[in-house]
Amino acid sequence: MVSFNALSLLAAVAAASPIEFPGFPLIARQDIQTPINASLPNVTIFATGGTIASQGSSNTQTVGYSVGLGVQQLVDAVPEILNISNIKGYQISNVDSGSVNETISLKLAHMINEELAKDDVAGVVITHGTDTLEETAFFLESTVNSTKPVVCVGAMRPATALSADGPLNLLQAVTLAASPAGIGRGTMITLNDRIGSAFYTTKNNANSLDTFFSTEAGQLGFFINQVPYFYYAPSEPVGRVTFDISQVQDLAQVDILYSHQDMNPELFNASALLGAQGLVFAGVGAGGASRKASQAMEALYNATHIPIVASHRSSDGFVPSDPKDFTIASGFYNPQKARILLQLALTVGYSEEEIRAAFAKSYPIPA
Repeated sequence: MVSFNALSLLAAVAAASPIEFPGFPLIARQDIQTPINASLPNVTIFATGGTIASQGSSNTQTVGYSVGLGVQQLVDAVPEILNISNIKGYQISNVDSGSVNETISLKLAHMINEELAKDDVAGVVITHGTDTLEETAFFLESTVNSTKPVVCVGAMRPATALSADGPLNLLQAVTLAASPAGIGRGTMITLNDRIGSAFYTTKNNANSLDTFFSTEAGQLGFFINQVPYFYYAPSEPVGRVTFDISQVQDLAQVDILYSHQDMNPELFNASALLGAQGLVFAGVGAGGASRKASQAMEALYNATHIPIVASHRSSDGFVPSDPKDFTIASGFYNPQKARILLQLALTVGYSEEEIRAAFAKSYPIPA
């Protein structure tokens, strides 16, 4: 075991060329490398910011805190990690998850694919704000070409809070990324002892520690005494679609519109005029809309053939396909995940028929 003091003294912090994120301050990428123990696996941490990297003005403050801790400080706070793996770290960004954009997502996917192609890397961990963590996790689920563990982790309480959950979540995430049991399970999300599939897991509560889980598909596993236990053998989610984005530098614009009583039907045209190449509709019930909204959508589709995906605004559910309908049924995809699937399909040049087929892969097969 390497001591915490040894980590502080020996960790190499190298400043590489800065990475520029449009709309954010210039952030220098900081690489960290803990002392190497040849008997341990190697795990790489990609830090993006979020509550797990935040501080409040008191130990009881759990809202209104500020992002600011770097990857080095996250690792320093959990010296027990060095009993599990050798750590290399990259500071990709340091923002709240609502500010994560396509520049950050693409950079993550490119660097993770490159990192996991190395024989000596066991897995990777992404520290992230929880508000959009499921979106980044699903993006990586759809773009990372490796069977090695990819683990997204965050926290619901800032690092300065009483009973802060970030340190234990990070320890568990690194443990999972270093474990052979995590191989072949796709991108995973772990918080509050739970292990979930990025394909199905969503954030269910804005404030509670126990917020990330899948109500219908269930969990992949659970941590007991900091050891990951899985309920099932590794398997691929039904309908999973992957994309090669190795040459992609920007993504297609896809907007989400939310259905509600008295919805303004002009929002569909406005979104298209502002550059949307595809739309996702968070419909009432199983993808429904008012008569006026449906007419506006159909008129827009007939005029532009912009693909429009009908999803559901409820936390769970299934939107069935209708061969006579101009919209594309999202199936089990919630609006935010349907947006990413449509965005990636448009980016790599899928035709409308190919987009429909991509969503249809997740539809149940009739008996």
